[in-house]
Amino acid sequence: MKRALISVSDKEGIVPLAKSLEKQGIEIISTGGTSRVLEESGVQITGISDVTGFPEILDGRVKTLHPNIHSGLLARRSDDAHTAQLKEHSIEPIDLVVVNLYPFKKTIENPDKSFEDAIENIDIGGPTMLRAAAKNFEDVTVVVDPDDYELVLTELNDGGAVSAETNKKLAAKVFRHTASYDALIADYLTREAGEKHPEMYTVTYEKKQDLRYGENPHQEAAFYREPIGPLSSIANAFQLHGKELSYNNINDAEAALSMIREFTHPASVAVKHMNPCGVAIGETLEEAYDKTYAADPVSIFGGIVAFNGEVTEAVAEKLKEIFLEIVIAPSFSQEALDLLTQKKNIRLLTVTLEGVVETRSQLTSIHGGLLVQDEDTKGFLDADVRVVTEREPTEAEWEDLKLAWKVVKHVKSNAIVLTKNVQTIGIGAGQMNRVGSAGIAIDQAGEEALHSALGSDAFFPMQDTVETAGEAGISAIIQPGGSIRDQESIDRANELGITMVFTGMRHFRH
Repeated sequence: MKRALISVSDKEGIVPLAKSLEKQGIEIISTGGTSRVLEESGVQITGISDVTGFPEILDGRVKTLHPNIHSGLLARRSDDAHTAQLKEHSIEPIDLVVVNLYPFKKTIENPDKSFEDAIENIDIGGPTMLRAAAKNFEDVTVVVDPDDYELVLTELNDGGAVSAETNKKLAAKVFRHTASYDALIADYLTREAGEKHPEMYTVTYEKKQDLRYGENPHQEAAFYREPIGPLSSIANAFQLHGKELSYNNINDAEAALSMIREFTHPASVAVKHMNPCGVAIGETLEEAYDKTYAADPVSIFGGIVAFNGEVTEAVAEKLKEIFLEIVIAPSFSQEALDLLTQKKNIRLLTVTLEGVVETRSQLTSIHGGLLVQDEDTKGFLDADVRVVTEREPTEAEWEDLKLAWKVVKHVKSNAIVLTKNVQTIGIGAGQMNRVGSAGIAIDQAGEEALHSALGSDAFFPMQDTVETAGEAGISAIIQPGGSIRDQESIDRANELGITMVFTGMRHFRH
């Protein structure tokens, strides 16, 4: 290795690297700000203009885009014609490239950034050099990540060269890096241009952690997060205590978080296998949890509980009484932490619930493809709510109907939710027919079904669900409406004295 080209935006670790290379007699070519930092640190450098014979122009937009640079990167050392052409044009090969890119991600994360700022932080020369060097990885070592400096130096110090295996891995990392960089730019410009579903869909995610396994032990898995994702996400939660999250933990925790975001009054949510098993509102979080636990004291065991306020000592005393996988809240009092951390394995997560939840794209993979849709962030206030029966809901029924509508949106279809005194009392999920889900919810509610409210995620294709509700003594129903046989359900509800509300909005969740 004789020549290295160093041009970095992130200067972390670059001076020690350059000094180590210099000690090995490697000539260092550098550009702009990087060359100033290295020179100030006593490193002897060759300026990029000395190599190209051309000055940096256009405010630095053009400095490395030159045949003397790219021929030195792309020439195959084993190809006699290539080496002859380098000699003919007095071009020296470049053996090591250390480049990282303009901070485009950091720029667009800044809420005060301008569109012009974003455009100026789209790197052109950097990715071009990285890709050229990575393409020629058999002859050129390319480093894009400061974490790899030590690896490269170790191999140079030990054997005078970087191994072919390492060069190949570093090249693969470069192409992942530039692909991710370009994906962020493409996404930003696509949104700025107002295009919703472009002809090519490019996304990028950063690894958060490897997981022990996926849904089952024989499935390998890892957890990735959006580079610029929402703060109100499990991907950006902070774990205070407990074992590492599993694949299923993450899915269930996200389900719990998506539900608790629905509420502004003190509320708690218990989730088991992606479905709520108890949801309630109270005057305090302690009251909300008591009602959540009472909703299904069997299923909550081994589940996940989420709150929309600080977990206090009083709440923690009750949480400690049963086995829970995870507790999620914006914060925990110190007294609550002292109690809950006595349990070795319980996972305690804090996550922000503040700010407006923007509608984002929801991705679902299929074998060989990807489905993309807006997240279902619509709620009761977005619906076209109207009473379609002769009897109007009472004030108490309205509160129960609203809760049923918020919860049923998060239950696997076909979904039926029963509520009473702003607490779920029965949940029927994932059945092949709606009346079957209603039967499960009613059986779970038992005698409490009397004078309760029923929420359905989709319309009733026939009046059998209303019949079933009437037999259980349910007094209020909320559903989207929209069936060609709606009038039959309305007529039967009137006959049974049930008040029924249409929302004009369904909430399928497959």
